[in-house]
Amino acid sequence: MLNQIRPALVMVVLLTILTGLAYPLAMTGIAQGLFPNQADGSLVKRSDGTVIGSSLIGQEFAGDRYFHGRPSATAPTPYNAASSAGSNLGPTARALADRVKADVDALAAQGIETPPADMVTSSASGLDPDISPANAELQVARVAAARGLPPERVRQAVQDATSGRLFGLIGEPRVNVLQLNMALDGLKTP
Repeated sequence: MLNQIRPALVMVVLLTILTGLAYPLAMTGIAQGLFPNQADGSLVKRSDGTVIGSSLIGQEFAGDRYFHGRPSATAPTPYNAASSAGSNLGPTARALADRVKADVDALAAQGIETPPADMVTSSASGLDPDISPANAELQVARVAAARGLPPERVRQAVQDATSGRLFGLIGEPRVNVLQLNMALDGLKTP
């Protein structure tokens, strides 16, 4: 009996050390060496070094001075990574249809009759940091008026913050809301 248990225990300990300690430490070391920014969470910092967020996780922005991101599915706390998951509401779910209709009606009251899909729907994770250029364009006038900036200047900030498709083929053009709002905070009013 001992002849069978001993090798099994040795293998459990050995594999635990290899796969539970050695491999994760090696991968962390390689990631820190080759991609330090990404390994640390793609943190976004102010010029003084203060961390204000991550370029990979959306944040809630309120007020007319800021561009607003996609709706977050991590209710009751928006963009809470601990609650990241799909809402499990399908396209025929009454609760989802009611929420989207309420968002569309609220935008219509602001003069936006046909909003892009990302303006009223959340991403699968509920943490998407990006909006479409069409979504950003619909917010330019509001942000420019609130900041006392010419719309052309805000539009240029949007264009500067717009990322294209990966290798010109993969994905869609997108605007990172946190980086755009940081750039706007750095602009001087005329």
